[in-house]
Amino acid sequence: MSPKLSSPPNPGTLEPIFSQERKLSWKVASNLFVSFKYAWAGISYAFKTQRNFRIHVCVGALAIGLSVFLRLESIEIAVIGITSGLVLALELVNTALESLVDLTVKQTYHELAKIAKDCAAGAVLVSALVAVLVAATLLLPPLFTLILSVN
Repeated sequence: MSPKLSSPPNPGTLEPIFSQERKLSWKVASNLFVSFKYAWAGISYAFKTQRNFRIHVCVGALAIGLSVFLRLESIEIAVIGITSGLVLALELVNTALESLVDLTVKQTYHELAKIAKDCAAGAVLVSALVAVLVAATLLLPPLFTLILSVN
């Protein structure tokens, strides 16, 4: 569908020159609440069907819980939270991409489908390794200090 030319903008305003007609788009998500409902459905689907997503949720919750227990600085807890969130977000993207590839190739083997899936899984792996590095850097020193002070 081509964009429809609207009236010329008034000088000094930010009115768009083109407006796109998106027929039926209101039926997808009629309001913000419905958009959040769809997003939650995606998260729920990943949690129910993706073992690695559940593992990442547990490890992320453990890392954040441990950082609170060790009384890390707020910024350190935020960094652990951001890296954990990135892993979960990439796991969701990986799940979406795998589903889309499977739909496209109809569960048959195709070398490009394999590359797409492997690269998406690689992105999750890279983010998970970075998250482990961040968590180890921030959690291990105070954890060792706590362990040594107990003895």
